Amino acid sequence: RDIVVFPGMITPLFVGRSKSIAALEEVMTKDKKIFLVTQKDAETDDPTPNNIYTTGCIGKVIQLLKLPDGTIKALIEAQEKAKILKYINKDNNNYYLINAEVINNKKIKKNTKNDAMVRRLISRFGAYAKLNRTVPSEALNSISQLTDQDQFANTLASYLVLKIDLKQQLLEMSTTQTLLDKILVYIENEIGVLEVEKKIKSRVRRQMEKTQREYYLNEQLKAVQKELGDLDHGKNEFSE
Repeated sequence: RDIVVFPGMITPLFVGRSKSIAALEEVMTKDKKIFLVTQKDAETDDPTPNNIYTTGCIGKVIQLLKLPDGTIKALIEAQEKAKILKYINKDNNNYYLINAEVINNKKIKKNTKNDAMVRRLISRFGAYAKLNRTVPSEALNSISQLTDQDQFANTLASYLVLKIDLKQQLLEMSTTQTLLDKILVYIENEIGVLEVEKKIKSRVRRQMEKTQREYYLNEQLKAVQKELGDLDHGKNEFSE
């Protein structure tokens, strides 16, 4: 709910719904493998298969912690992108069981053009991270050190602050090249919007400061007039 997981991500998830808890408890007795997939409408408490995207990630549970309120905090590593082929027990009240097929993105060749693309993305992401305070401070350093382009693309996509349906579109991209191209488009668009927002906030702040300064000076003027005893006799002249 409200998150799209990309391969390579280690994600803490707070799980409170009975089906999800039952699924986690089941896999902990086996190979700890679980399928992570996003629901289309975050408001739905008990999503049916029709309300769940088909593309997600096969993940492995690293840590499971039961909290006093009955919810579970799970630390899960998303390993491979996969697509749901069919639901085996969609009417089961305990949890959903599926058949899934692993999806491998078509890789891009290592050449000068692609190296330039990666450098451009790192540079623009740096500008984006400075404008968007919700991006973790270590994000730029993290992606700069990645040499595998698939992992670079997935990590970059995971850091973008986008609507869930747009994030899902990124996950469903079939080639690393198209994924990187789309990420750059989103970053450039977001930088444009964030820069405009910054200008608006700055203008509003200046206007507020001006209003506050005028109010303060008017109050000072009234205090001086009162002190001189000229509030009534010389009001017009003082105002002028």
